[in-house]
Amino acid sequence: MLLGYARISKADGSQALAPQKDVLLAAGVGPGPLYEDRASGKRDDRPGLAACLKALRRGDVLVVWKLDRLGRDLRHLVNLVQELAERGAGLKVLTGQGAAIDTTTPAGKLAFGIFAAIAEFERELIVERTKAGLAAARARGRRGGRPYKMTPAKLRLAMVAMADVETNVGELCRELGVTRQTLYRHVDPGGALREDGRRLLASRGRGPGSDAA
Repeated sequence: MLLGYARISKADGSQALAPQKDVLLAAGVGPGPLYEDRASGKRDDRPGLAACLKALRRGDVLVVWKLDRLGRDLRHLVNLVQELAERGAGLKVLTGQGAAIDTTTPAGKLAFGIFAAIAEFERELIVERTKAGLAAARARGRRGGRPYKMTPAKLRLAMVAMADVETNVGELCRELGVTRQTLYRHVDPGGALREDGRRLLASRGRGPGSDAA
């Protein structure tokens, strides 16, 4: 069975789901198994996607208009498709970047393998940059007294480091020059932003993904 998923980022009426639905229906997705969300692709708590994944059975294929409708984080996409494969389900992307992906075919599996390799390369680059940033901070040294406050640059390093299960929190706090309490006020144990972290980035007018590579 083909199950369709559509997503728009805004729920204020400035975007419409209808164009995506039309394409999905034309691709053979029945009007019944078609799930939708009105939420950012960076959010993990999307009820439409959760319901769609729950409904998938072995032999089913998840169909999306574009790959970014599933999400905008490459590693998240890779993990999602691997989960589908383990459950015996497939993924088919109809247009845009990733349109070559149809994991029910050998060529589509090869295309996804390339995406997976890129995701791993991206992860290694982030880890390498994080280590380089921490090493640079350590080389500059710190004077005694009150620990430095959290800054946007430190916060981005903390987000990446905390997402790595092997990170030693105590060592990370020493490298950043912040207390454990300050760290956890800004990010959670998985590296996601908390309210103080969001306010810090918003006060500087820069989102969590705005730094140049």
